[in-house]
Amino acid sequence: MSKPDKVKVKNDIAMMKKLRWLLEVALFLIVSFSIALIPKRIALGAGKRLGRFLFRILKRRRSIAIANITAALPFMTRQEGWIPTSDTPEEIARKTFENLGMSLVEIFKVYHGFGRSIVESVEFRGIEHFEKAKARQRGIAFIGGHCGNWELMALASGARFRNVSVVARRQNNIYLHNVMEKIRIKFGNRVIYKSGALKAMIGEFRQNRIVGVLIDQAVSPDDGYRVGFLGRDVWTIRMPSLIARKTGVALLPVFIHREGTGHVITIFPEILPNLEKDGDEGGREDVARLTAAIEQYIVRHPTEWYWIHRRWKNSPQP
Repeated sequence: MSKPDKVKVKNDIAMMKKLRWLLEVALFLIVSFSIALIPKRIALGAGKRLGRFLFRILKRRRSIAIANITAALPFMTRQEGWIPTSDTPEEIARKTFENLGMSLVEIFKVYHGFGRSIVESVEFRGIEHFEKAKARQRGIAFIGGHCGNWELMALASGARFRNVSVVARRQNNIYLHNVMEKIRIKFGNRVIYKSGALKAMIGEFRQNRIVGVLIDQAVSPDDGYRVGFLGRDVWTIRMPSLIARKTGVALLPVFIHREGTGHVITIFPEILPNLEKDGDEGGREDVARLTAAIEQYIVRHPTEWYWIHRRWKNSPQP
């Protein structure tokens, strides 16, 4: 194949990719707008039905969720705060998809301008922990996970506190990326993308601002410490610990959960690094304590965590 032919093929592939991305965004906007029009009084029911539909058709994700829950249940049932239930792993997985469906409906309504009341009605608890950390003027890291409606948590936090940045991954689809960025900044969020995140986060903390970081996704051994999580070892990102030890930023566990037809964001007391231990020993202890906060949330709200993620994929178990 000649060089001009290769260039033409490359351009054709790029054009097809852009066309596919445009079609994906068009479909997203059509579907999300249609769902956003659902009256608020029946929106959550519609979200549950959407979740059940996804539970049926997303067979691979359903299998991942059920396998994760099955492996974690023996650990969770032994923890303080666990509410005994007769739900099987399959039933917990189905309810997890229902929560995801409800979360999607809520975010669709917010994006299309029908959900400001959803954001403004979120209740905050533990504000005193935020105020105490804010007074130190070292910046605050909201440490959380893919719990409850985590996108709503970011939007409500931005609306309440302003000066809130969230760490996110760039979407491969540049048009979908622009759509997601628009919804995130609408209520006062700034977005820090993972490429170059460390420098940007430190810059925010030096201005006594807030950065939200979700630490419950799989990372490589080069980026994390191996700690216990729901009864199994898992590699967990170490960046928040490194930044806290370097800058003195406050690490505050923050989570959102459903109560009735609304949401509650709870800010927990600061987790202070044990500065008597340095290096990997101290960092691993910090990460273990942050991870334990997510464990406690999942034990209390087992259907509101993102079980469909392959959290242990880089951590072969014995």
